Amino acid sequence: MKAGLRVSAALAAFVAVGAATAARAQQGEIKIGEINSYSGLPAFTEPYRKGWQLAVDEINAAGGVNGKKLVVVSKDDGGKPADAVTAANELVSREGVVLIAGTFFSNIGLAVADFAKQKKVFFMAAEPLTDAMTWSQGNRYTFRLRPSNYMQAAMLAEEAAKLPAKKWATIAPNYEYGQSAVAIFKQLLSAKRPDIEWVSEQWPPQGKIDAGAVAQAIAAAKPEAILNVTFGPDLVKLVREGNTRGLFKDRAVVSFLTGEPEYLDPLKDETPEGWIVTGYPWEAIKTPEHDAFFKAYRAKYSDYPRLGSVVGYATMKAVAAILAKAGSTDTEKLVEAGEGIELSSPFGPMSFRKIDHQSTLGAYVGRTAVRGGRGVMVDFEYRDGAKYLPSDDEVRKMRPQS
Repeated sequence: MKAGLRVSAALAAFVAVGAATAARAQQGEIKIGEINSYSGLPAFTEPYRKGWQLAVDEINAAGGVNGKKLVVVSKDDGGKPADAVTAANELVSREGVVLIAGTFFSNIGLAVADFAKQKKVFFMAAEPLTDAMTWSQGNRYTFRLRPSNYMQAAMLAEEAAKLPAKKWATIAPNYEYGQSAVAIFKQLLSAKRPDIEWVSEQWPPQGKIDAGAVAQAIAAAKPEAILNVTFGPDLVKLVREGNTRGLFKDRAVVSFLTGEPEYLDPLKDETPEGWIVTGYPWEAIKTPEHDAFFKAYRAKYSDYPRLGSVVGYATMKAVAAILAKAGSTDTEKLVEAGEGIELSSPFGPMSFRKIDHQSTLGAYVGRTAVRGGRGVMVDFEYRDGAKYLPSDDEVRKMRPQS
């Protein structure tokens, strides 16, 4: 045999051995695709990433799923629906992932859910809150972890209905999430209090609020109470302008998400007191499930968890539980395994409803206060998500057959 042929034969043998080794390695792992707006909203998504990384570490340390290691391939969608769909397509076609998890913004979640429907890929939506995700645009292949706008609105409306206020104004970002949150809160609160009048709506663009103009417009309508749906840097600007102009003085405020440390911490001593909020009072929750999560998170990151941390952690734990129950990576078997599955979370027991694939994970409802120069949640209570969901008959009217 000539030297060149010997080298070629050896190289071919080496490549063959390498391919066989890679194939065996792939047989011993399960690849999960993950997409989120890491560059678009790092205050939430970075803790979220740490949460799912902790979950994956725990899962693999315990032997993986059905003896196979979980491997997560993560992509940043840049806060753009088109980029999220491109990422999803690459994860499925090039990376060979068995399912997709993640997303934050509601419009992005809906875009990926439509991709999942078209391509018949299992999608665990972690954060997007629009009710369309599991109802009007729900589909067989999409599940959602976070308590939806409907669920959080129902919890907040329960408290808002006790207020004497009759004239209400709303402030919300002008995209799917804000529009959905305002619509369902108004519907639920008006049903409890037919005497309520809605006197003003402000729709600033997400991430680009002119807080002074918004505060001035709301004040001019002279409401007795305000619903706020802004979050992140927009919330900080609104609070600062509102405090400066006395917008919140002697007015009740009900606010989605404001009690989450991602959004509460930046307010520091400017935190308005007495707002009714959903959130995450991490330092005051004393349950076995949360204690275990908190200790593991702090040990790994030398930091306290945010709400995003809980969402990321619970997302991957849910994915692993569904994979384990299915005993397969086949999409249809994953869907069947996910419907009705019961599992644990840092907030306690939860399940995914068969009727709409919405989880029953709940939320904490309380009031804002300032303690030691920073914002905290006080007088809080955990609300079980299962108690704040519509009946199966109501869901059937809203959800297409899929």
